[in-house]
Amino acid sequence: MDRSELADFLRRRREQLTPADVGLPPGVRRRTPGLRRDEVALLAGMSTDYYTRLEQSRGPRPSTQVLAALARALRFSNDERDHLYHLCDHAAPGRELADKHVGPGIMHVLAKLDDTAATVITDLGEVLVQNRMHTLLVGDHGNRRGWDRFYAWRWFTDPSSRAIFPAEDWDRLGRKHVADLRATAARRSGDADVTEFVSRLRSASAEFERLWNEHEVAVRISDTKRILHPEVGLIDTICETLLTPNEAQRLLVYLPRPGTDAAEKLDLLRVIGTQRLLPAHDGVQGLTLK
Repeated sequence: MDRSELADFLRRRREQLTPADVGLPPGVRRRTPGLRRDEVALLAGMSTDYYTRLEQSRGPRPSTQVLAALARALRFSNDERDHLYHLCDHAAPGRELADKHVGPGIMHVLAKLDDTAATVITDLGEVLVQNRMHTLLVGDHGNRRGWDRFYAWRWFTDPSSRAIFPAEDWDRLGRKHVADLRATAARRSGDADVTEFVSRLRSASAEFERLWNEHEVAVRISDTKRILHPEVGLIDTICETLLTPNEAQRLLVYLPRPGTDAAEKLDLLRVIGTQRLLPAHDGVQGLTLK
């Protein structure tokens, strides 16, 4: 691991970003250019002390999970992301198939959607990043690990994950999960991560196995979702899906369903969230990057 090069790389990239680049308000007058260390730490989901030690050429070698979070927080391109991994003596993740690095373009779009719930997932339904409104709407996925980061896995193996949806919607939503996964499995036939995911689900859930054998196929582009929020009640949304060019990642955007009171409830949720999540520094509230 080249600690001095890593420190220099992180510092220089941090200084090149502005708060607007990452969806943060400008805050008070800044003495130095770029983002502050505490802002990068907030965006990456780590302590300021840990990030500071990286910029000071101290501390242990970061894990690949930490590097992925830093690459997203600092809006790295694929080349910059790979360089970051190499400086820490880690193999750079592959760029094909299920690449989990969310590029700066998608991150910029997500930051602009500050009043709309939005999240980026892989084509297998693994949550990569949420904005604040999405966290307020469906909860924080940042602390989930392993298979629990995947929507379909939790749906079929953890009954409590369905509690935010009305029970009468469960069958339809479950079928949507399976039909979309069927389409992904066909498009990426033979890929190890897809094969393992489907195999584990078939072993873990009799319901999934039954639906899988029905062989329904449908790419999930647009859907309606009714969400039972504990503070504002039932919210009717339309979930629109935007695909990246290689279809490896999806940007999900939750919009209020016309003809319902969803817009008013989402506005209320935004106000409640602002009051609850006011941080300590200049009113800054960043993206929840996972």
